Amino acid sequence: MPAHEKINYVEYPARDVGATKRFFQDAFGWVFEDYGADYAAFSGQGLDGGFFRSDLVADTRQGSALIVFYSADLERTLAKVVAAGGKVVRPVFAFPGGRRFHFTEPSGNEFAVWSEAAA
Repeated sequence: MPAHEKINYVEYPARDVGATKRFFQDAFGWVFEDYGADYAAFSGQGLDGGFFRSDLVADTRQGSALIVFYSADLERTLAKVVAAGGKVVRPVFAFPGGRRFHFTEPSGNEFAVWSEAAA
């Protein structure tokens, strides 16, 4: 059951809903439920959400919020993102508390993946 007054759902634009779905299926194993040709929902990924057909993109350079994934193996996740068609827009870099990289998926939305600092 959703928690009262807590973040419950996130929606992202997608220029190509089908390509975006394929990317997240291939890179992260997501499963989608379609609601027509212009909307695909996902669940069980830490936060439920969906992608809606739009020519806009979520980009931090334009002030967008950034969804950040966690990975226990940053380099392996990076390889999966690239193999699935993602484009790395900020290579792996250190930040206080760990390392991360930023990528865009085929519709152009920016995401990031972080991991603890290498030992």
